[in-house]
Amino acid sequence: MSARTRVMIASDEPCRILRQYDAEMRAEPPPEPGVSRTWSGGVLRTIGAYRNIGYSTLAGADADREIQTQIAFFGTLGVPFEWKLYGHDQPSDLADRLARAGFQAGETEHFMVRDLKAAPIEDPTIESITLKEVRDLAGLQDFAAVNGAAFGRDGSWALDLFANRLNDPTLVLHVAYDGTRPVSSGRLELPAGRSFASLWSGGTLPSHRGRGIYRMLVAARAWEALWLGYRYMTVDARDTSRPILEQQGFQALTTVTDWTWTP
Repeated sequence: MSARTRVMIASDEPCRILRQYDAEMRAEPPPEPGVSRTWSGGVLRTIGAYRNIGYSTLAGADADREIQTQIAFFGTLGVPFEWKLYGHDQPSDLADRLARAGFQAGETEHFMVRDLKAAPIEDPTIESITLKEVRDLAGLQDFAAVNGAAFGRDGSWALDLFANRLNDPTLVLHVAYDGTRPVSSGRLELPAGRSFASLWSGGTLPSHRGRGIYRMLVAARAWEALWLGYRYMTVDARDTSRPILEQQGFQALTTVTDWTWTP
């Protein structure tokens, strides 16, 4: 599709899609290597490779008690954890309750969805830029290096998380190369038996921004998800990425904020 064409989700669809997403991806998340999940009261707790509360079904009277229960649990372990709060989660003042309990809010992002079947997906190409799927440790090292440089952080987390998933059919890692130099990266999660694929870790070196490489990575992953039968693609987008994603047919349905508690 044209880079300026937007695919609008029908006015009655956002709430239905959010309900479907909550049911498929949050209330019963797909299995992930290295983590386990258990229900605790009205919250779904994840521990292992990362620690968070990804979903809750709380009423106002229960919320403060359950927040304190989770603080006590992770406090006993002596580790921080995140509460991933979506803008439509209940009770409506849950963010205020987390703040009063000592959580610190991270950057608020936009939860965006693209109906992959609503309109054709663009297929941009850029002279001198090639995309490669990560198949071996050398490719993963390129992914980690460029991701770290793009976001100004240590990228070794990718080596730890993905070294044992290079043959995992539910994961696709892409690296964009300018000649032989890795300049951008992106991750695609393809949970089995679900309607939603998701984009993560999309970042480009400052020297190569503004050339459409991020758009190229999004399109490549969208095509792959569509070919594999997924109906929707989701992404937690920063303000800088939102306009590009809107041009590629994504629509913001709500917000998402990671609230962190540290012992």
